[in-house]
Amino acid sequence: MIRLIGYLFGLASVLALGLAVVVAIYLNGMTKDLPNYEVLASYAPPVTTRIHAGNGALMAEYARERRLFLPIQAIPDRVKAAFLSAEDKNFYNHPGVDIYGLGRAILVNLQNFGSGRRPVGASTITQQVAKNFLLSADQTMDRKIKEAILSFRIEQTYSKDKILELYLNEIFFGMNAYGIAGAALTYFDKSVTELTVAETAYLAALPKGPNNYHPFRREAAAIERRNWVIDRMVENGFVTKEEGESAKQQPLGVKIRRTGSYLFASDYFSEEVRRQIIEKYGDKALYEGGLSVRTSLDPDMQVAARKALQSTLLTYDQRRGYRGPLKQIPLTPDWGVPLAEIPTLADVPEWKVAVVLDVSSDGVDIGLQPSKEGGGKVAAERTRGRIEPDNMEWAYRSASGDRKSAKSPQGVLKPGDVVYVEALEPNGNSYRLRQLPKVQGGLVAMDPHTGRVLAISGGFSYSQSEFNRATQAMRQPGSSFKPFVYAAALDTGYTPASVILDAPIEFVSGGQVWRPQNYGGGSAGPQTLRMGIEKSRNLMTVRLANDMGMNLVAEYAERFGVYDKMNPVLAMSLGSGETTVLRMVSAYAVFANGGKQIKPTLIDRIQDRHGKTIFRHEDRICEACNAETYNGQEEPAVVDNREQVLDPMTAYQITSMMEGVVTRGTAAGKIKLDRPVAGKTGTSNDEKDAWFVGYTPDLVAGVYIGFDNPAPLGRGSTGGALAAPIFNDFMQMATANTPPGKFFVPAGMSFIPVNRTTGMFALEGEPDTIIEAFKPGTGPADSLSVIGMDGYAPPEEILKASPQANQAVTSGAGGLF
Repeated sequence: MIRLIGYLFGLASVLALGLAVVVAIYLNGMTKDLPNYEVLASYAPPVTTRIHAGNGALMAEYARERRLFLPIQAIPDRVKAAFLSAEDKNFYNHPGVDIYGLGRAILVNLQNFGSGRRPVGASTITQQVAKNFLLSADQTMDRKIKEAILSFRIEQTYSKDKILELYLNEIFFGMNAYGIAGAALTYFDKSVTELTVAETAYLAALPKGPNNYHPFRREAAAIERRNWVIDRMVENGFVTKEEGESAKQQPLGVKIRRTGSYLFASDYFSEEVRRQIIEKYGDKALYEGGLSVRTSLDPDMQVAARKALQSTLLTYDQRRGYRGPLKQIPLTPDWGVPLAEIPTLADVPEWKVAVVLDVSSDGVDIGLQPSKEGGGKVAAERTRGRIEPDNMEWAYRSASGDRKSAKSPQGVLKPGDVVYVEALEPNGNSYRLRQLPKVQGGLVAMDPHTGRVLAISGGFSYSQSEFNRATQAMRQPGSSFKPFVYAAALDTGYTPASVILDAPIEFVSGGQVWRPQNYGGGSAGPQTLRMGIEKSRNLMTVRLANDMGMNLVAEYAERFGVYDKMNPVLAMSLGSGETTVLRMVSAYAVFANGGKQIKPTLIDRIQDRHGKTIFRHEDRICEACNAETYNGQEEPAVVDNREQVLDPMTAYQITSMMEGVVTRGTAAGKIKLDRPVAGKTGTSNDEKDAWFVGYTPDLVAGVYIGFDNPAPLGRGSTGGALAAPIFNDFMQMATANTPPGKFFVPAGMSFIPVNRTTGMFALEGEPDTIIEAFKPGTGPADSLSVIGMDGYAPPEEILKASPQANQAVTSGAGGLF
């Protein structure tokens, strides 16, 4: 017996040794193929890029995985407790694998064998880190063993807090949310420090299966799982029993955070910033790099830009009549279901989608669109409204001409028509009929001293069209280009009092005859440069450009950034090329700031995920600004290293002349501000584009209106009639809380009274006199010299306008003609 026992013991020892060798060989094989767990030290997950306005307000977020990295020190203890209770209550005590938890899970699974219940897991947080970061999700024995080995090694290398930090920033919560900070924002629109016990418990319940605990589709299961987590938090002593019971009585309270733009009216601006970042750094940096982008956007100006542009677009569109409903739906008892499927205008919250329920000569009964979350169910007392005849009178006219003008709502709408409506007052029951305008436009506002773009409106609605007409639309600037022609002239010896002939002219080239005309026809004879720009005379501008040479005009247009490469033909002097609103505003900024070149920018600063600044727009130098101590030295000055691209005196002369456009010229009566303002109207051929670009001492803005497929806007749709009022509305709102300034006058300029018609020195008391600005060494002409005379005889009224002119003609002084 003893011999048998010894034999069996020896055999068992051999078998055990053999088994140990096999296990050792197997484990050795497993360890050879293990990934390098040291990469966890340089963990850099895809992180959300956040775009902020100039005042720090969040504008937009971009991410493939909505994640914001939080160090463990920034995560509240209550949040940690919820996840420890839900996933691994012994986390701070086990070496990577919870032996007791594993044994307990095995027993439970044996008891549930054959019951159809899902097996209970026993993976620790460390094991989940090993799986999520280093291994696949395959349900195999090899993977589980690798996971355990890696867990032991990770525990030996990293602190418990570091492992928990990795876990809480990596896990997936559904709704494209990754990490606890991203989940808190996505589900509750809160930071982690603001989460309640109930909200924290729900988030801790999600990693087991986000779809299984969806807050809307599986609300009951979500609440049950949340309450289970709360019970575990009470059991583990993280919250009191009373706190736990109170938390379980609360609803889920999920408030899904919308994606895209968060700052009202900033959609076009945000999208332009997004495009620029991708162009500069690539889409991976945008969607995974966790950049922090501070833009130049001024939220108040942005709202003002939206309001000013939208108002005029709507007014113009309504004058041309009603184009019909969005669509027709059947008026069944559940009409709310198909109505709920029609897209809304997210960036025009004032407008609602509605269906016409009944029409009479007394008005229109409408049903408002219910929310999709409600399944389209209609709460009748809250979804009805009415349009009175006076609030849709503009629609009596048909825009397409397919019907006669209606005399009541019955001739315009019929039951089942889906339309846009706008409430007359908040929470009211009365609405006005609306329609999306076909005409579009773009507006840009900029600080002329820095190039910071303060507002962009790229169209009526970003939801309607994402095409940014302020930065992408190539349009003909028309006469708003003329100041660059006149600037070139003033830089080459002309003065604002130089006289050019305003009379018919023709040019022949290659057998083709070109006869430019003034807007509205006619001509005025000899006129000063000032009159030419104030009254926007095409014939004078062409003569001036021809006299100087178009190569010089092209050089100025390219220097100012209006065009990259301008074709030096005479028609271009009238703005027949194509450019953008942003380029025109940037070019006018040079006039406003005294001739300094500026680089337009929508972005002030970009920081990477670690807070390091990788881009800064401000490149001016201030060497003394960072002094460590104050020893009575002078206040530091910022060195302005911008290129001087225009003579400051020329810039002021152009500004003075364009002030005349506002007071006496093509924009007279359209601009009403409490401060100096200069600008120029522009109208392209056949009135397809209406422009106004102008500025005050500290703000420059430009706007155009036109159809996306260029077509005539209609007779009288000029820059002065359409665009200038938009500029005025915007400027009134944008400058309401800022003190008025004055345009900078360079030292050395002379101010001399001249006759507005002849440009000659005006005697005291002479009518039609204006104070004109002259550079040193220049002044009014002694005799009436007219550019482009070629045998032209001045009319009698020109001679009568100035005694000096008459004297010059009768005496032949100065070689007139």
